[in-house]
Amino acid sequence: MDDKLVTMAQYTNPAEASLAKQILADFGIESVLTGENFSVIYPVPSLANVELQVLQCEAKRAREILESNKKSANAWRCLGQDKLKEQ
Repeated sequence: MDDKLVTMAQYTNPAEASLAKQILADFGIESVLTGENFSVIYPVPSLANVELQVLQCEAKRAREILESNKKSANAWRCLGQDKLKEQ
């Protein structure tokens, strides 16, 4: 297969990039991270960008999964803040 890799997202935090990679893996989408070692050596956010890449044929599905996960994470974050306000 001659499919190209496309960048789905850029992260300044390698842990967030690894989490996104694992989420895609949970849905059966293989991905790669580029620049993660550079971000460990040079932990300056403006210099250290970790890119999450997938095959072009999986890009649409991967984007939907990542967007859905982002919305879920924001919802949980909001629920947690509401609980803190109640206390």
